[in-house]
Amino acid sequence: MTPSPEPPRWLTEPEQDAWYAWRRMFPLINAEIARDLGQDSGLSEADYDVLSVLGSTDGHRMRISALAELMHWSRSRLSHQLTRMEQRGIVRREEVAADGRGAEVVLTDTGIETINTAAPLHVESVRRHLIDVLTPDQLRTFAEVGELLRVRLGAERKSPR
Repeated sequence: MTPSPEPPRWLTEPEQDAWYAWRRMFPLINAEIARDLGQDSGLSEADYDVLSVLGSTDGHRMRISALAELMHWSRSRLSHQLTRMEQRGIVRREEVAADGRGAEVVLTDTGIETINTAAPLHVESVRRHLIDVLTPDQLRTFAEVGELLRVRLGAERKSPR
């Protein structure tokens, strides 16, 4: 005889309130910030993500494999994104001279100018739709919860199931 399955652990009312709040909040905030980004700078969220990571690195460059891992993107997704960005002249791919095995993505001068122009407008949008809406205590809690979940989910991704 097989053991009976565990009954579902249904959400309590406060847990359900938290879950629904997250489900309703996240897409709305994301959509507002993405809309502003497109209107203000003509960039997609994916464009901005790549540009902001590269803009914060020494030499504005990174191995493609490391960038894909950092962004939690597949190599294929990143490759397609980089192709679109290369066509607009904001990044370029280069072979790694030191080992000849990998490739790096590098911000072009146009890419550097693009992220430098977009970043202040993007930060203002993030402030308007999220940061300035919360109290300092709420921001601390939000950051703590976000980091806890990021670390937990990152550990789950790396461990075999």
